[in-house]
Amino acid sequence: QVQLVESGGGLVQAGDSLRLSCAASERTFSSYAMGWFRQAPGKEREFVAGISRRGGGTIYADSVKGRFTISRDNAKNTVYLQMNNLKAEDTAVYYCAGEATGQVVSTPETYDYWGQGTQVTVSS
Repeated sequence: QVQLVESGGGLVQAGDSLRLSCAASERTFSSYAMGWFRQAPGKEREFVAGISRRGGGTIYADSVKGRFTISRDNAKNTVYLQMNNLKAEDTAVYYCAGEATGQVVSTPETYDYWGQGTQVTVSS
């Protein structure tokens, strides 16, 4: 079973940047589509970005399009989320997730494996 560990969260000011990383435990990482989700207090978990197995296809939530970039390095079993021009409304716990059939989708129910999350707090 794939284990996912996120890192890179923290407290930043509005307009700053952060890069989140998610390291996977298995060498079969390249067979999974990967996604980033976030959950703010009192809100449901929402999709942020997704990437295909080899990184050639990406999708984004409208709220982050143009500010966030998802990428992956299959040699390092790692997926990244570069977040620029952060806003207070980006404050949330960010989770990475793996989808075993390779579908790049925005529905959390489709994903099979989840990390524990990393907190991102943006002060305005």
